[in-house]
Amino acid sequence: MSSIHLTDLPIDTEAKVLNLNCSGMVRRRLLDLGIVKGTLITPILKSPSGDPTAFLIRGSTIAIRKEDASLIDVKI
Repeated sequence: MSSIHLTDLPIDTEAKVLNLNCSGMVRRRLLDLGIVKGTLITPILKSPSGDPTAFLIRGSTIAIRKEDASLIDVKI
């Protein structure tokens, strides 16, 4: 399967991070959260308003805004 944006990944579907399409402070923040190429990531819960979404990353639950999640390419 080709890559999709993290925002398009269905709840409870595990995927592997392929690329971060950002730079500067946003990229640094995502890298600091452990979102690097090859990391497994699973959306586990959407907030009632739909933004942010909680993701399981390296054993931790991290909330990521849709704006930032759209910058992350993943492969199921």
